[in-house]
Amino acid sequence: MGPLSRGVRAACHHAAVQRPRPAIPGEIKVLVAAAFVIAVGFGLVAPVLPAYARSFDVGVAAASAVVSAFAFFRLLFAPVGGALVTRLGERPVYLTGLLVVAASSLATAFAQSYGQLLVLRGLGGIGSTMFTVSAMALLVRLAPPAIRGRVSSAYASAFLIGGMLGPVFGGLLAQFGLRLPFVVYAVALVVAALVVALRLSGAALRPDPSAPTAPPLALRVALGDSAYRAALASGFANGWANFGVRVAVLPQFAIAVHQGPWVAGVALAVAAVGTAGALQVSGRLADQVGRRPLVLVGLVVTAGGLGVIGLSTSLLVLLVLSLVSGVGAGLVNPAQQATVADVVGTERSGGSVLAAFQMAQDLGAIVGPILIGVVADVWGYGPAFVATGAVSLVAVVPWLLARETLRREPDPADDTLGT
Repeated sequence: MGPLSRGVRAACHHAAVQRPRPAIPGEIKVLVAAAFVIAVGFGLVAPVLPAYARSFDVGVAAASAVVSAFAFFRLLFAPVGGALVTRLGERPVYLTGLLVVAASSLATAFAQSYGQLLVLRGLGGIGSTMFTVSAMALLVRLAPPAIRGRVSSAYASAFLIGGMLGPVFGGLLAQFGLRLPFVVYAVALVVAALVVALRLSGAALRPDPSAPTAPPLALRVALGDSAYRAALASGFANGWANFGVRVAVLPQFAIAVHQGPWVAGVALAVAAVGTAGALQVSGRLADQVGRRPLVLVGLVVTAGGLGVIGLSTSLLVLLVLSLVSGVGAGLVNPAQQATVADVVGTERSGGSVLAAFQMAQDLGAIVGPILIGVVADVWGYGPAFVATGAVSLVAVVPWLLARETLRREPDPADDTLGT
């Protein structure tokens, strides 16, 4: 090959590398905005829900059960939600889910007994899993494959930022009564549903009638894919560590060691900052270098951050490790969700596959704090967090054996010039 040929090839390769990636579609921006509203609303009620439950003259365990009921119903209804997405389509299930949660929240605001509160709040979990699974399915269908990581990052960022702002507004609203945040949440969900209904009503959400219809991806088929099995493992570990233990056990450890409730809030805020920072780059990296490296690094970082945090006695060390654990979560989430989207693809539906992935995360978030709480009661916080780190490290193994699902665009130089 002569110098001229090599120069032309290099120029073509440079052009291919610099090829601009697709912009995020407007429909996905609508979903991201709705995710922000939903997260703000959820944050409105999160800080007042335990106090609202205690107002019915129940103990701490009963008040905690109201919080767990929502997650339990999410987990229980996930398979049905996935089947509904496959049968009815993403948009109607998404909208119905939002309205179910809105109705549940409004009814919760007017509960007259603890039993009513427990049931009404739990029923909201049904709507939650409906719009969660259908939103994932919409993102799979609408996101260009080349930017799936970036789309997942944008969606996760909207939820994270909304979740950080929500409790602030919720605390302010609670001054006017513990029931008011639930009413405001219901109104916000109805508004989000109306916006999504209007903006996502186009034909782009419906399959091309002239195109051959691909059958839905069956769960048993997806389970035969090493990448999907790895995503289930990391989803469970991520739910256990970042959605469960970090939220439920880390604040208790911070208060026990440093004897100040404010420390718990600061630790969670610092972890959220770490996640938000990582999300700004992890999605793009997942689309450039691959899904596997981001998940592997994220799981190890999570294990390193949370695994030793229970041994810390210094406030500075606690906050640094909280930040590290947050970074780990921000690295894992977009890449594993993009992997699931790659497995499903844009040509077929995969409601049951997406529901199973969501169930894995919810199961980890429910089981993790309970088991780690038992370990902390018996052996102390140190071994409890070490066990959490071990769960994240165990999830590394399937990813070491998994295939990379990112399909790189062919280099035009390879297609036209040869060797």
